[in-house]
Amino acid sequence: MSITIENLNKNFGSYKALDNINLEVNSGELLALLGPSGCGKTSLLRIIGGMELADSGKLLFHGEDVQQRDARERNVGFVFQHYALFRHMTVFENVAFGLRVKPKKERHNEAEIKRRVHELLNLVQLDFLHDRYPAQLSGGQRQRIALARALAVEPKILLLDEPFGALDAQVRKELRRWLRRLHDELHITSIFVTHDQEEALEVADRVVVMNKGKIEQVGTPDEVYAAPATPFVYKFIGNVNMFHSRDHAPWAAEHGDAVAYVRPHDIDISRIAQDDTALPVEVKLVRAIGSIVRVEVALDSSSEIIQIELSRERFDSAPLVIGDKVFIRPRQFRVFESGVLNELSAA
Repeated sequence: MSITIENLNKNFGSYKALDNINLEVNSGELLALLGPSGCGKTSLLRIIGGMELADSGKLLFHGEDVQQRDARERNVGFVFQHYALFRHMTVFENVAFGLRVKPKKERHNEAEIKRRVHELLNLVQLDFLHDRYPAQLSGGQRQRIALARALAVEPKILLLDEPFGALDAQVRKELRRWLRRLHDELHITSIFVTHDQEEALEVADRVVVMNKGKIEQVGTPDEVYAAPATPFVYKFIGNVNMFHSRDHAPWAAEHGDAVAYVRPHDIDISRIAQDDTALPVEVKLVRAIGSIVRVEVALDSSSEIIQIELSRERFDSAPLVIGDKVFIRPRQFRVFESGVLNELSAA
């Protein structure tokens, strides 16, 4: 089921939650809406699901206008951050609920409902817990049951609002890998909301980066990370260093009043200046973090800290200590003049 959004707007009083949103969601795609709190991503999800109405614009499911249909008529499954499971019902009854409240002409008989529920519980690998209550489950198990319940009504579109937000970091990582595998099996058009950059980049086919009610960029995880379209995307997705033309960086200064954006892993560091584009710095901090070593340096002309990430192998081949005077040089960077992308440069 494809989704087309054209010139969509939504206001809450004087607050503009969505500002002229245009978006195409491909059939069978897993799409992430990514952005900070208040950027409009949940409002957009709720409008797609029929839980909010847009003030203007079009919303089409497979070419058909669905704005006058209520949430039940849209055949959409919804998974919330806090599970929304019925505490007084067993796992089995929670998953069966959506099947039992269908209109009589669409409702399956009890044997078919039982078969369908156990099939879904096996799909989420929790059939052995069918007679338990939500309070007896872990957070990760509850979220998988919530997903099974959403899938029970055989939705054409699956919407997930911060589905792993209430879970600890390790469980989040396990569940998002599981969700990606499950989606590859089912191929349901799915949209999930998150403010976690790593989560969006790992799980989604494409990422929609939102800011202040607008779409900043739409692209594959690799595209939005490696080729950010705006300064906001660069700063929001992954760590980044910013070099202003006042820092006397030749690769920024040649563009006038500009800012060069450089990822920490795209900076070379050496004892001698390789060429006249190298900047003299002093090492302020060295910290090993798992497989990488994070080095913080400061320009001689500034107290501003620059972060550099080195592999253990690179660091061990030329160790550094606090106080070392060294030179840095970016292997690649992007320059924005007055917030507009100017060019991509590479060494």
